Amino acid sequence: MAKSNEIDMLHGPLFMKILLFTLPLAASSVLQQLFNSIDVAVVGHFASSQALAAVGSNAPVISLIINLFLGVSMGANVIISNHIGQNDDKKIKQAVATAGMVAVVGGLLLMFIGVAVAKPILTLMGTPPDVLPLAILYLRIYFLGMPFFMMFNFGSAILRSLGDTRRPLYILVAAGIVNTVLNLTFVIVFHMGVAGVAIATGIANMVSAMLIIRLLMLEKEPFRLHINNIKVKWAELKPMLMIGVPAGLQGMVFSFSNVLVQSAINSHGAEAIAGSAAAQNFEYYCYYVIAAFDGAAITFIGQNYGAGLKHRVMRIYWICMVMSIVGSGVLNELFAWQSDFFLGFFSNDQGVKAFGTIRMETVLAFQFIACSYEISASALRGMGKSMLPTVLTIFGTCLLRIVWVYVVCPIWHSFDTIMLVYPITWCTTGILVCTAFYLTAKRLILLKNT
Repeated sequence: MAKSNEIDMLHGPLFMKILLFTLPLAASSVLQQLFNSIDVAVVGHFASSQALAAVGSNAPVISLIINLFLGVSMGANVIISNHIGQNDDKKIKQAVATAGMVAVVGGLLLMFIGVAVAKPILTLMGTPPDVLPLAILYLRIYFLGMPFFMMFNFGSAILRSLGDTRRPLYILVAAGIVNTVLNLTFVIVFHMGVAGVAIATGIANMVSAMLIIRLLMLEKEPFRLHINNIKVKWAELKPMLMIGVPAGLQGMVFSFSNVLVQSAINSHGAEAIAGSAAAQNFEYYCYYVIAAFDGAAITFIGQNYGAGLKHRVMRIYWICMVMSIVGSGVLNELFAWQSDFFLGFFSNDQGVKAFGTIRMETVLAFQFIACSYEISASALRGMGKSMLPTVLTIFGTCLLRIVWVYVVCPIWHSFDTIMLVYPITWCTTGILVCTAFYLTAKRLILLKNT
């Protein structure tokens, strides 16, 4: 059964294999986001605009806190992929055990950090008084389920390294059904509001973690997870951290800049927060198409680069780049074109919809530009070059967003001005990271093949 879920990334045509890898991965990410979207939709229709704002405005904060450890899971994916390319079963086994321990420790750390910083960070963001208590409650309950969230994500990274993106999808389908049923039950039947949707998400994360751990315990060697033998092997942890920490720091700084943008949005009141939160759901859906091709670029390039098949790296890069632009671009324009219809899934309040429409027409319609730096950065990480895209992304995206919030927005104080920061920083970062990939590939691949 395990073999039927694997993909041979080292031989034969690439296009269809990359597509078969990315479709379940994109669907899995969309289902994870669906947990949050269902939370937003249920409270938006059955609670209040304040509850909608409380749940939706927490997304940048959650990303800020968890991104470092998600970066390390990306590092685990790269290292295991490299070992597969090198056909080194001993190192694969050690890397799997190390990833398991990092998932447990990381999940517990995130639980304590999230609960502790919920109130101060939301207060610093200028969350309106009528939203703040609900936002704090949601965030604290959400982070109680963080150990399960991390176990699932590290388990998925292990399976992705051998080309298996289907079984994590099946798990998330089951967890998504649990989440939806519990959301409706807790909010409509028991009137638990934001606490109900947070508890439902935590239970769904627990279900997904238990199922993926069970799969890994039954997986064939050397990918099998032995619960009584999970331990850190420094020889495996070190390269995971060297690749994963820069990626995680990039995600954290990226999220920090988004927290600052969110604080600027907060100054426009609950309707702006709710409208932006509703529109953001569709940005996440489209982004996960890009992220799926990121995962393909990291895993396929990681295996082929590790096996010394460098002539295939550029082909993988261009397939992932073109397919991500087309896939995300089609969705971007569809959602932006029918913004009023799609926003109706989250709220029927016309004020909320007005702000949501501005975000969809200004931000979502141009999101495909982000493919330029996302795929290029993933390709660099697949070759073990993680710090370079991190530095460029911090400069091209994060620093420019900080300048925009504190210099431009006070001069032109409007919601539209805030939204313009996204396409501007995407273009800048795309130019920087694409150039870096070309120069690195020319040195490591193109010149060696001539």
